Amino acid sequence: MAREFDREAERMATVVKLADIPKNHRDELIREYRVRSEAAFAPTTLRNFRQITHNFQVWCRENGFDPDPPVDPRAVAEYVDSLGGKVRCTTIETRLWAISEMHRAAFQPTPCRLRLVELALKGVKRKYGAWVRQAPPLCKAEVYKAIDKLGSSRLETRDKAVLWIATDSWCRASEIIALRVRDLMRQDDGSSLLFIARSKTDQFGHGAYAYLSEAGTQAVLDWIELAKLKNDDPLVTKHQANAQVGPMDAATISRIIKRCTGRKDVSAHSMRVGGVHDAFRIGCDLSSIMVAGRWSSPEMPARYGRRILASNSAAARVSQVLGAKRQPKA
Repeated sequence: MAREFDREAERMATVVKLADIPKNHRDELIREYRVRSEAAFAPTTLRNFRQITHNFQVWCRENGFDPDPPVDPRAVAEYVDSLGGKVRCTTIETRLWAISEMHRAAFQPTPCRLRLVELALKGVKRKYGAWVRQAPPLCKAEVYKAIDKLGSSRLETRDKAVLWIATDSWCRASEIIALRVRDLMRQDDGSSLLFIARSKTDQFGHGAYAYLSEAGTQAVLDWIELAKLKNDDPLVTKHQANAQVGPMDAATISRIIKRCTGRKDVSAHSMRVGGVHDAFRIGCDLSSIMVAGRWSSPEMPARYGRRILASNSAAARVSQVLGAKRQPKA
């Protein structure tokens, strides 16, 4: 009878074998792992990993635990307890990932998979809640008003292009700043497609496409002509005429949106949330929304649209239909 494959058992067996190899060979493996990690992970991921592991090791020393792998699972559980109520549960999960990666890099079993740590995380979620803060929506109607207020100066022409790209394509700020002029692909009806070479959910560069309306395309073409951008230049750049042509910082996209809309609470991500709200309002199905935002699962768009979905739910419709037929008492 064939034995059912147990991935965790196989992983532990590998760890046990590695623990028995000579120290010099083990050190070579650790060094090679470090080199390969530099090539496999994005720079931001590596930077976050180093910061998290450094802070965790400092916490361990301050609380009487050995910070070197394998770390006592009780230390990790207490660390989770200490974070409860101070940071979001998603942040705690990210820190547990970094601790696990620290152990994998040392070819040691991670304590984060043990039930003791899992229970600590469940306890924090139960006590403080696992709610994830959502960016406030910025819908089309409000964006159109902001665009209509802009004039024709060099700064405003650039800002119009940014607003149109963000509201039409639902691109993340990191995707917007990575766009090149060559990524604008014209269509017969006057609209365009934007080629997204790489994104947060496409680390290996399979590529995807985002939509840009006819008005949005014209705004982008106006900026390209004014800024005299070449095919390989970034699609959005600094607005100064004598500025060096180069990609903007992702945070600048949010600053432009705040300035143009007059709202301090919004960001580039608000355009994605607002796009989902607009789509649910006009009756778009979840699969088409996933395609528009390039989501691989329905979890995020459903989360973004839960307020709109509640307003369109069966309970809301029943109240609207039957409430309209209700005769008020004389």
